[in-house]
Amino acid sequence: MSTLTQLPVVVIGAGPVGLAAAAHLHERGIAFTVLEAGDTPGAAVRQWGHVRVFSPWRYNIDPAARRLLDDAGWVAPDIEALPTGAELVTAYLQPLAELPALKPHLRYGTRVEAISRPGLDRLRTAGRDTTPFLVRLADGEEILARAVVDASGTWGNPNVLGASGLPARGERDATRYLEHALPDVLGGDRDRFAGRHTLVVGAGHSAANTLLSLAELAAEQPGTEVTWAIRSSSPARSYGGGDADALPARGALGSRLRTHVDAGRIRLLTGFSVHALTPTDDRVTVLVRHADGSEEAVTVDRIVAATGFRPDHSIAAELRLDLDPVMGATRALAPLIDPNEHSCGTVPPHGVDELSHPEPGYYAVGMKSYGRAPTFLMATGYEQVRSVVAALAGDWRAARDVQLDLPETGVCNSNPDDSATSDSCCGPAPDAEPAARGLATGVSGGLLAAPLQLVTLDTAPAGGQAGGCCGS
Repeated sequence: MSTLTQLPVVVIGAGPVGLAAAAHLHERGIAFTVLEAGDTPGAAVRQWGHVRVFSPWRYNIDPAARRLLDDAGWVAPDIEALPTGAELVTAYLQPLAELPALKPHLRYGTRVEAISRPGLDRLRTAGRDTTPFLVRLADGEEILARAVVDASGTWGNPNVLGASGLPARGERDATRYLEHALPDVLGGDRDRFAGRHTLVVGAGHSAANTLLSLAELAAEQPGTEVTWAIRSSSPARSYGGGDADALPARGALGSRLRTHVDAGRIRLLTGFSVHALTPTDDRVTVLVRHADGSEEAVTVDRIVAATGFRPDHSIAAELRLDLDPVMGATRALAPLIDPNEHSCGTVPPHGVDELSHPEPGYYAVGMKSYGRAPTFLMATGYEQVRSVVAALAGDWRAARDVQLDLPETGVCNSNPDDSATSDSCCGPAPDAEPAARGLATGVSGGLLAAPLQLVTLDTAPAGGQAGGCCGS
């Protein structure tokens, strides 16, 4: 065994996909260390713990993790139930992280500052394949690794409000009026919204969840106003596929939103681009530009920026990454997930080959692997890490046997033109796609703000608010 293979694989992030990678590494007998910036497993998931996902448990549990948990006598939840983010942590991620197979290898409060190779910057080629990775932590500690699996996600790097991908004028000076995606409107954050006027900017599932909660609050608390702003000329794609959605909860999300808009409980602004923010007497005035070039000023108390997320690749600045210039995903993966081109049901299974960079042994997986695409699902991340770990074990047949069977949304691409006018937002239903294909959505597999009464039933648009009815 070479010195390199005796080193551990470093996994960055102890969320659903990072812990799944740890479970697969354990099953393969490969040494690993998980580095988590938060103080607990699933730290980012906890921040939207009040939100119920619209994907049932069966899509949210990694198979290798399930095998480890079952061996430990885990009592599994109802696989058809819809968990909240908090339940994902307490019923799944926390028990998984506490298993003796994983717990000794998890480090919390440990933030990665940079990744390189000892003595080699990005320019040096000689000996690169046989030199370990150097993972530098924020406290200065350095760890050597045989490979790096970056499952750090994108939650901490939200998009700006400005429609050009740049902050709107005055945006940085108006942060006290701004809310991150998915505030707990009906719970811990209620006082910030009750009796006030809130503007929600964004066209995906995160925006829809917040809008539904605000509409419920408005019914309970007089003086609560809700305005929704999207860049598109029509909200049809945000309303989703309705009954055509393979997940009833996801389809119902858009249907409920449409009902509130049609009833006037939510004011809808279309063709809306944020140009400037100006604080005005304890409120904030939003200067917007419409598609026809006209401008309008909207004064509100709070702004919820549900404009999606983008990856931060700065820790890998000294590695040789081959990133698509548009998506920020690998060049091989980008055309498979580009929401400008792909309709629901056309994202193919993908694994180590599509996730590989010119830097051998480095893989960004999970939400981060999708760059700015808003079409990621936890089940996709689980298959990614299964494939990557199989490759690290030298089992290339298993690594390349990638399969995904994801529920279709009943809508088309996330960012097409605005020509479609049918209720499905896509026109006629497309021909059936081959098996093992599907378009996934959601910060963590899809989000539903409030539980729906369903008998049965699977994590943010990027680049401003480009995501549509397939985004989160």
